[in-house]
Amino acid sequence: MCAAPRERSVFLGLLPWPERVQVARALRTETVGGLVLLAAAVVALVWANTPWSGAYEHIRDFHFGIPALGLDLSVGHWTADGLLVLFFLVAGIELKRELVVGELRTPATAALPVVAAVCGMAVPASFYLATTSIGGGSGAGWAVPMATDIAFALAVLAVLSTHLPSAMRAFLLTLAVVDDLGAILVIAIFFTADLNPVALAGAVAGLVVFYLLQRYRVRGWWWYVPLGVAIWALMYNGGVHATVAGVAMGLILRTVRDPGEEASPGERTEHLLRPVSAGVAVPLFALFAAGVGVSAPALGEVFTRPEPLGVVLGLVVGKTVGIFAGTYLAARFTRARLNPDLAWADVFALAVLAGIGFTVALLIGDLAFPDPADAEHIKAAVLLGSFIAAAVAALLVKRRNGIYRRLWEAEARDEDADGVPDIYQQTGSRHGAGGER
Repeated sequence: MCAAPRERSVFLGLLPWPERVQVARALRTETVGGLVLLAAAVVALVWANTPWSGAYEHIRDFHFGIPALGLDLSVGHWTADGLLVLFFLVAGIELKRELVVGELRTPATAALPVVAAVCGMAVPASFYLATTSIGGGSGAGWAVPMATDIAFALAVLAVLSTHLPSAMRAFLLTLAVVDDLGAILVIAIFFTADLNPVALAGAVAGLVVFYLLQRYRVRGWWWYVPLGVAIWALMYNGGVHATVAGVAMGLILRTVRDPGEEASPGERTEHLLRPVSAGVAVPLFALFAAGVGVSAPALGEVFTRPEPLGVVLGLVVGKTVGIFAGTYLAARFTRARLNPDLAWADVFALAVLAGIGFTVALLIGDLAFPDPADAEHIKAAVLLGSFIAAAVAALLVKRRNGIYRRLWEAEARDEDADGVPDIYQQTGSRHGAGGER
């Protein structure tokens, strides 16, 4: 007798309850942080285009630190190479959790968001390279339009007051996690300075000690904080971008609870650092990275110079085409099927929204174009491309907002007021409070 065909999993359907709680907690912080990020970006743009722009540049370029340790950096570099490590540390913890207990833990569930994210990185890079090749420009910025800024994207949704279903938000989060991993690999491989083998060996030794402390269940922040700072400093002096140290430590932190443990080290660290990352580190980075002069001639150069034009096309067109095509191909050739309550227009809206590339795009832009004059054009292109993507996505999402509201209300209904939505307690539900699929 032939075996019955396996049931296809629903893409953008109902999340298991524990996973939904975790995603909601993470996205709540990212949404608030995204609003702060928006405010910081606006302040930077306004400040850099006022008569007081000289004060902005003076503060951004002011140097301080410990020269003897190779850490005499400007305020702008401290935010990019120092504070942003917290952002990447949280990203590393997110990636570890997704790989161990989340959507990426099995090939079947990981296939669709991974394929969508990979296409969403490769296609924008191809758009950039094609544009610069035709226009005779530099291909150095090929990685700038690759990454999605989840905080910025969620902030746009928050401003729209949409009731996006939890699975669609989780899809955005997973896309961003894979995007961040790709960006981290790009930074580590392609944007390294002159390597210092001794310092790098020290950083690797520090990571080994970090792993052993986790392996033998050693507790106490007084072990990890000094060690983490030392690993960061050694990585920076080793010639590899210091944010890689944050990701490495995030991947080492244990995310599965031991018996009787209320929270794993990864959960505790993420709980403590996510608000600081989303509400302080990333907005401060934006404050000192987004301050570019905006004028009619400057905006005109975005569309006449091949490098910034390639960034805009990569973010607005490349991201949309890549993520939508990758999602469709994964749904067409894997066991995933689209939630019947949603349409492919919803996936298209998410793909456009993912064209908002801010934090990591600005960081890679600075690394790819060391000349401040070139970097200014790239920053302007990132800001303009992100604005266009946000505006188009807002129109698309608003058109479907009625559908989102009905789905959200069905997911959130809790008539017995027990704290668990009724949909998770229906007889025969595969998404009960226990989280079994």
